[in-house]
Amino acid sequence: MDPDRLKGKNILITGAGRGMGAANAEHFAAQGANVCLADIDLDTAQDTADRINAAGNGKAIAVRCDVTQRADNAAAVAAVVDAFGLINVALFNAGLNKPRFFMDIDEDNWDLIMNVNTKAMWLGMQETARQMIAQGNQDYPYKLINVGSIASRKPLVDVTVYCTSKYGCLALTHCGALGLAEHNITVNGYAPGVVVTPLWEQLDKDLVDIGFKEREGQAYEDIVRDALQIKRVSYPDDIKGTAAFLASSDSDYMTGQMIHIDGGWCIQ
Repeated sequence: MDPDRLKGKNILITGAGRGMGAANAEHFAAQGANVCLADIDLDTAQDTADRINAAGNGKAIAVRCDVTQRADNAAAVAAVVDAFGLINVALFNAGLNKPRFFMDIDEDNWDLIMNVNTKAMWLGMQETARQMIAQGNQDYPYKLINVGSIASRKPLVDVTVYCTSKYGCLALTHCGALGLAEHNITVNGYAPGVVVTPLWEQLDKDLVDIGFKEREGQAYEDIVRDALQIKRVSYPDDIKGTAAFLASSDSDYMTGQMIHIDGGWCIQ
């Protein structure tokens, strides 16, 4: 790992208090970045920021952010600028899932997932791009990074709304790349499969509750056996390298791309 790969990059990460967001924040800072950890749970975000600052690499701040609210997204961007001078990169990582079979979906389930996974990404992209445009052109592109999912590509019977939201993330990546290119802003993303995080641990329980699986842990086992070419689930450490690549100058000539980090699920 190059400790200077992201030196001078000021990066906003949503949903950064735990899971993939926290792992990415620590990995980015270890490569010299300054990071703003935005999360609705300020305590977990602050704990991660404290670990980063104690490690003595890049600097970290934490802000409370309800990503479904435009004002909170704008305030998170402003916090990056206030702390570090400008914003170079934003990683839209916040997301959730609540499984339902198709005929069991109600408006509350739809609104919850679509607001957090898709509406919030759109709001964050707009507010970050607004600041980047105001900062003016630079020699290298600004970068927006969207977290998709295997569900950005494959329909899954038990998570219709989640799939819809993640197809929306893919569309925002493509359309954002088209709409922001003139401002020297690239838009890319990555799409994990099964990542052992608090989100997936809760999903594992929920799949039992709705009767799709008989016991906890079965979802992991079935997916590894039937869908993955690499016969194990993944962890945040499997994801952070791709995230760092997209945040770095190594990806400057990419835009509108969604990279799958799913153990080969997408080719099954």
